[in-house]
Amino acid sequence: MDIRDHIGRRVKLHDLRILMAVVQAGSMNKAAALLNTSQPGISRSIAELETAVGACLLDRKRQGIEPTSYGRALLECGAAIFDELRLGMQNIAFLADPTAGEVRIGSDIPIAASFVSAVIDRLSRRYPRIVFHLVATQSETLRRELSDRTVDLLVTRKWGLIEEGFDFEFLFDDSFVVVAGAQSPWVRRRTITLAELANEPWVLPPPESLVGSVATQAFRASGLEYPRATVFTATAEVRMGLLATGRLLTILATSILRFPTRRRELKILPVELPIASVPNGIFTLKNRTLSPVARLFIEHARDVAKPLAKKKS
Repeated sequence: MDIRDHIGRRVKLHDLRILMAVVQAGSMNKAAALLNTSQPGISRSIAELETAVGACLLDRKRQGIEPTSYGRALLECGAAIFDELRLGMQNIAFLADPTAGEVRIGSDIPIAASFVSAVIDRLSRRYPRIVFHLVATQSETLRRELSDRTVDLLVTRKWGLIEEGFDFEFLFDDSFVVVAGAQSPWVRRRTITLAELANEPWVLPPPESLVGSVATQAFRASGLEYPRATVFTATAEVRMGLLATGRLLTILATSILRFPTRRRELKILPVELPIASVPNGIFTLKNRTLSPVARLFIEHARDVAKPLAKKKS
């Protein structure tokens, strides 16, 4: 008998789904309630699955149920199986109607509100029946979303080395600039040093955040301490809103100011920041087939990025 036939007869998708639900819920009783079935039925499915694979899949502990090493291996396989099934159904739907479909995108909040929004706007105008699921969160959690297949792809900055299991496609470099409201007296100056602004009121990201580390690098490279900011917030949209008074200054990535449209109420000050640009691009899982709609999104992302893209040496 072919090994695929053997597995197909012994391992049932229904039982695999129940295993995933039990681990997610932390107990068989909670999983039964979640799936609207009985606890004995849950136990029977787990027992049949353990018999099929020839290994114990769950540890019963006082604090709940946890997967064994065999269970974790099967769970990773199960996540991939259900993801591929979902992809297969999307491919069939796309063949039936190439103008419709869904794509799940992960992005850090500033890029989601700027560059990704511009891509979605362009693509949705051409294909109005496509549905976009946008997960905008902190950079630190995005790669887990991709690893867990919660999203199809990430559009984010490349901080550090690319982790094993991921592919990265460069889109554009982001430089960082000092920004003020249009009413600020500093916008009339032709040249400004960072030292001149050190004692001005700032709204800055917390120094321990990723973007805050970029700002810290800029001040330290200029021989300055991180300013005693009036407001600390990691959210770029809040910082931009606070600039409207004309009193505060901040540091932003240039792409935020360009997408989805140019922000005329904000002005870039002529300050040279001694920090390197950061590459932005698309992360995908290695050896994972993307849906037609996800590939369509990537094509439009490349087009939107062209004005910002720079050749890398």
